[in-house]
Amino acid sequence: MKTESEGRAGLLYGIGAYGMWGLVPLFWPLLKPAGAVEILAHRMVWSLAFVGLALLALRRWSWIPELLRSPRKLALITVAAAVISVNWGLYIWSVNAGKVVEASLGYFINPLVTIALGVLVLKERLRPAQWAAVGVGFAAVLVLAIGYGQPPWISLTLAFSFAIYGLVKKKLNLGGLESLAAETAVLFLPALGYLIWLGAQGDLAFGSEGAGHAALLASTGIVTAVPLVCFGAAAIRVPLSTLGLLQYLAPTFQFLLGVLYFHEAMPPERWAGFSLVWLALTLLTWDALRTARRSRAAMAEAVADAVASVEAAASVEAAASASASASAEAPASAEAPAVHPGR
Repeated sequence: MKTESEGRAGLLYGIGAYGMWGLVPLFWPLLKPAGAVEILAHRMVWSLAFVGLALLALRRWSWIPELLRSPRKLALITVAAAVISVNWGLYIWSVNAGKVVEASLGYFINPLVTIALGVLVLKERLRPAQWAAVGVGFAAVLVLAIGYGQPPWISLTLAFSFAIYGLVKKKLNLGGLESLAAETAVLFLPALGYLIWLGAQGDLAFGSEGAGHAALLASTGIVTAVPLVCFGAAAIRVPLSTLGLLQYLAPTFQFLLGVLYFHEAMPPERWAGFSLVWLALTLLTWDALRTARRSRAAMAEAVADAVASVEAAASVEAAASASASASAEAPASAEAPAVHPGR
């Protein structure tokens, strides 16, 4: 059973993970004049270096031979690497292009897209509240599309790419550090090749903007891996329902940064679209909490019934044992009067 201190630690790890993901829009602009693709390539290269050192320190290498012997898992790793590279690259570009609010929307609607993929791909059945949340989310996208004059492609691409990434990771069933190491290993050579090509063209920002800028580009590996480590520590210490609530911290911080720090415009139609998204997420959260509470109650009732059944069985067995003992003693007591004391 998890102790109370472990629960508190898990909560802090979760807040740390989603907090760092929420504040990362402050980091990417520091890497200019490097372009989004160069930043992405550095993120891939330095992430592998950082995660490789972490796995070396933890001596967690036993998963590699098994992965290499499984063509299916290697294919899934390749798909995950491709999808997450699209997600990372687009997010970096959108932040540095002044579209932090639209990027945050992608992670707000990600749970709704994940549910929709569950229905379409995994043939899952939704509860009424989940259908209502998906319907409200669809309405929000329509409102935002009308407001933008076109669908919010950045938000939708971020949401769908991350949802597909989550679906692939679910089928892959690898730990966070191991999965990141495998994905960045797939991406390492193309990323390194791109950086070498940029250097040959004279367009590489790394090293040309001073040691401080080069250190910032190298720290993309730490920025990528540290929140993931915190998330992994939280996932084993707190319930999934708690993690489900914490996931909204990241897009909330991103949204607030976009509005309050980067001063992005929020016309009425944008507020209307975001309000519908928040309504959908409220429905989703309410339904998840209610379902979790009912599941706990049903489990407690099942445990109570099982205990009662065991106790009843024990009582029956005890009664049967007592009856057997009485039956065994009865002949002796019946024969006793037949023995004449005078014989």
